[in-house]
Amino acid sequence: MKRSSGARLCATAAIGALSLSLLTACSDEGSKDTTDPKTSASSSAAASSDPAAKALTEAELEKLLLAQGELKGYKVDSGDDTLPASKSVVKTDKPACDPLAWATAALAPGDTDASVGNTVAEDKTSAATAKPTDLADAFDIDMTFVGLSSYAGDGAEKAMKAVSDGVAACAGGFGLTADSEKTKITKIAAAKGSGKGDETVAFTEEVDMDGQGKATAHAEVVRKGNTVATFYTVNFAAMAKGGDLGTVPAAVIDAQVAKLK
Repeated sequence: MKRSSGARLCATAAIGALSLSLLTACSDEGSKDTTDPKTSASSSAAASSDPAAKALTEAELEKLLLAQGELKGYKVDSGDDTLPASKSVVKTDKPACDPLAWATAALAPGDTDASVGNTVAEDKTSAATAKPTDLADAFDIDMTFVGLSSYAGDGAEKAMKAVSDGVAACAGGFGLTADSEKTKITKIAAAKGSGKGDETVAFTEEVDMDGQGKATAHAEVVRKGNTVATFYTVNFAAMAKGGDLGTVPAAVIDAQVAKLK
């Protein structure tokens, strides 16, 4: 996906934590569970990707992304103004943690150039996710950054392993720089995932909110064949208060994985 170099601050914030200063800037602009929380890898990992398969192109991946109107109660946006342009602007101080940072930024967690992304947010005007619309509630919206990446051979499985290994290696946290903004991830923990696709890795990250408490965000990575889908959810109202920023909506995972080949 061609992504603009403009208003990426909202995405930069969400990658690491959406610090309070960046939040101000942005204001201007149940499924089945089969994962083991100790390993975070789905027990369905036995289903291997096709070793002879070729990676899909970005154009082909674009057609597999959720589109507006395909998921009731949610708005889908291209993400051009909210997602990082490339992996080069998302850096950590521990290489083993790179796949985690990329996964939370809708970027490919593995070694591939075939990657696209978008954002899927609650639609408050829809009856499916209707909420009060007063000013105090304006930021009470769950937004999920969705990324798709495709790999040749066993590349998708290697990408999943990199994420799983990163969850273990980065348990004590890491430093993150995204578009020159620095964030401290203080803790990574394995979590129960949806069990969708052929393999699932889920984790939570605890983020330092510029010394004003901590926030916990949720991420999930799902492999279906040679395609890997990443999901990272933040609630902007919750971020202002700290604490839990909201889990990845099951409806978003279900709908996106259902579109994968």
